[in-house]
Amino acid sequence: MLEIVVIMVVLMLDQGSKIIAADWLTTLPDSTYPLIKDIFHLSYVENRGAAFGMLQNGRVYFLIVTVIVCAAIAVFLIKRRGKLHFLLRFSLALIVGGALGNFIDRAYLGYVRDMFYAVCINFAVFNVADSAICIGSVLLFLDLMFFKGKYLFEDTPKTAIEAETDDDAPKTQEINGDTKTMPAVSTARQEQSEDVD
Repeated sequence: MLEIVVIMVVLMLDQGSKIIAADWLTTLPDSTYPLIKDIFHLSYVENRGAAFGMLQNGRVYFLIVTVIVCAAIAVFLIKRRGKLHFLLRFSLALIVGGALGNFIDRAYLGYVRDMFYAVCINFAVFNVADSAICIGSVLLFLDLMFFKGKYLFEDTPKTAIEAETDDDAPKTQEINGDTKTMPAVSTARQEQSEDVD
């Protein structure tokens, strides 16, 4: 439920801001409105590349990659449902929401509508979807490195070979105050002996 809400909010903010930018900013000189002059502007740009204007004219490639990534994340969330903590689910939902926001533009328009421009650092023009992807990626990285996410793949079940190896490990037993090492026989080998008898 959390993932769906986050994805829908990102999509509504992204598509809403793009519609407003396309209708309003295009009527202004240079399609730009100086929100904070020489620091942060609203500038309408049609981007045919990836996030922040990278890799221009790769529409089909980006559509395919988006479908694969979103499908992989969806399968992961469904399979691990109930075992994932809030930060991991929230970060993945942001990434999916942002990816779908730009996917809609590429699929129907052939380009992505961008409008946020940090003039003070001359950074690439971006949109809400780009921001969601970046924020989600940073949160995911931090979670996997420093928080609960780093324990995500630790509780994996042992294989049959690992279990048998553990059973074969020497056991110690205390008899009359003396500690002695006793040879251990694996469960699998005990069962084989019983079958032979």
